[in-house]
Amino acid sequence: MAPHCDTMDGPVVTAAELALEMENINYVLPYVKKDLERELKDAFDKTIVVRELSGDAAEVADYWFFETAVRLHMSGKGKSYTGIKHSGLNQGSVINKAEEAIETGDKSELEEFLMDFIGEAFERRFETAMYKKEYDLNNIDAARDYLNSMLEFVLFVNKLYIHVKNANKSNDND
Repeated sequence: MAPHCDTMDGPVVTAAELALEMENINYVLPYVKKDLERELKDAFDKTIVVRELSGDAAEVADYWFFETAVRLHMSGKGKSYTGIKHSGLNQGSVINKAEEAIETGDKSELEEFLMDFIGEAFERRFETAMYKKEYDLNNIDAARDYLNSMLEFVLFVNKLYIHVKNANKSNDND
């Protein structure tokens, strides 16, 4: 789930807007688990009817439908619904690069960005630990400083490994 699924310019609301515009629930239905789709379909049907009443009614009905779609999406992911966030929340360039890669079918820019980002974080921690490794045995502060930087490097590598390993496992079970 993209971190911005609960924003007005996120993928769920964008799909819900398209569903209303085209009067076809199928644009947003994939964002909701099968066992929750009846509630979304009911909300969609009611929204379509209310939209015909007036511009103000359409605005309120649309927003209610967006909230319903986002709430059901979040619920299906085991996340709490805390309301729709405003548009323009920048979740970082990696989100934009990932979405662009999917849209264009070209992952090279995203891959280069990620490899550089991970490589720089890895290199910085490794070099810091190596620099601090040569300390005077009688300088306990320097020894602690080395130990902290060495542990930071080892934990960084371990967390990265575990995250990727667990992500691969969860994809195998999907």
